[in-house]
Amino acid sequence: MNVVYSTYEAKARFSEVLRLVREGTTVTVSYRGDPVAEIRPIEKASGTVEEHFARLEKRGILVPARGTRKPLKTGAPKPGALARFLADRGD
Repeated sequence: MNVVYSTYEAKARFSEVLRLVREGTTVTVSYRGDPVAEIRPIEKASGTVEEHFARLEKRGILVPARGTRKPLKTGAPKPGALARFLADRGD
């Protein structure tokens, strides 16, 4: 079910609009008779992270990396690193 409100009505009856949306109804807001916005319930996230990434790729929001990268290697901490960093900054 899709309910249509004018901009004025949607503003004046915002609590009613939100109630309808919480119940699962999509509300269309029109300006001078032309639909300009749609207020709908948020879809609950489901599935794994990999499935979410696949959906984002399908929508064109996420682009997979080209090629492969080597994992970053962390070095062993050196004593006095903070002192050297602050000395380089002049603090």
